[in-house]
Amino acid sequence: MSIVSGAPESTPLLEVVALHPRDAEAAARGEADRLLVLARPEVGGRSPEPSVVSAVVRETDLPVRVLLRDDDGLSTDADGFRRLVGLARSCLDLGAAGVSFGFLDHDLEVDRGTCAALAAELPATPWTFHRGFDAALEARRAWRDVADLPGLDGVASAGSTRGLASGGDELVERAARDPRTAALVLAAGGLTPEHVPWLIRAGVRQFALGEEARLDGSWTRSSVDAGAVRAWRLLLDDAYHRALGIPVD
Repeated sequence: MSIVSGAPESTPLLEVVALHPRDAEAAARGEADRLLVLARPEVGGRSPEPSVVSAVVRETDLPVRVLLRDDDGLSTDADGFRRLVGLARSCLDLGAAGVSFGFLDHDLEVDRGTCAALAAELPATPWTFHRGFDAALEARRAWRDVADLPGLDGVASAGSTRGLASGGDELVERAARDPRTAALVLAAGGLTPEHVPWLIRAGVRQFALGEEARLDGSWTRSSVDAGAVRAWRLLLDDAYHRALGIPVD
């Protein structure tokens, strides 16, 4: 695989999913950079209750983003849109630093209009397109369609709805070909240590942990483990330094 990195250099960002304050505290001890707060991860994630967001924000100084998604679908109607705007504003008022959302239309193309409209309702709020992005019918067009959405600074993607085990090679090659894509990729969905050096060399600088931050890989049986997060932190930093030719002790 030929890798040509053109993305701007920056320290890799490590985001960890937090379901409650205990997760937030452990992620901070493990040296995560950011939290994503959500509910019901076993069904792909739903919006958390504002009370949970408030508790997490009080627990940590890390920047907190909040998932905005209220059902299984990747589209929304007028009522759903209003609910998400209200929830987002409530969470921002509670101290959240950003949000995560994303919409596809009935043709499984990025719904630029709805995404831009929600971003406009939350001015100066950074946001991530959640992993529903991988359900887009045509990946090349989807990456083109998100490139200039206002406020967007990351796209959670595994290159496939089946995770990085299936889509990792394609995601690496896409990032290596286009520095703008590399700058947006938030590698998420079945991340393993073997993926990290390839993604880093391709210019990817954002990484997300869900079950990977839990010792038994289970949402229901364990909380975030500080040691696991710390191991990922060290792995990312080591791969980054090696990619730049910086001596590693």
